[in-house]
Amino acid sequence: MRGNNMVDAINDQNYEEETKDGVALIDFWATWCGPCKMQSPVIDQLSEERQDVNFYKMDVDQNQNTAKNLGIMAIPTLVIKKDGNIVDRLTGYTPKEKLNQILDQYAG
Repeated sequence: MRGNNMVDAINDQNYEEETKDGVALIDFWATWCGPCKMQSPVIDQLSEERQDVNFYKMDVDQNQNTAKNLGIMAIPTLVIKKDGNIVDRLTGYTPKEKLNQILDQYAG
């Protein structure tokens, strides 16, 4: 289990291993993506507030295999996994309140 209050950067090599236990939110993003820059602080805030979810980010330019395997065509895309299975997926900017409500369905 990872430490609290942080968003861990993951890659193609460790994606499956890192996100196989509990509830995980993975933020698929890129440096050139404007909406990703809006989404990132929301993910950071939630990672500090929620101990019941593991938060990760993956740069799709540097890790194209996972994004391709998941069929991610637009970013930001947030993928929520529970015990290794994808249970939800959000494309585009998602406000904090909405994201909290969605996470409440799977965690807590």
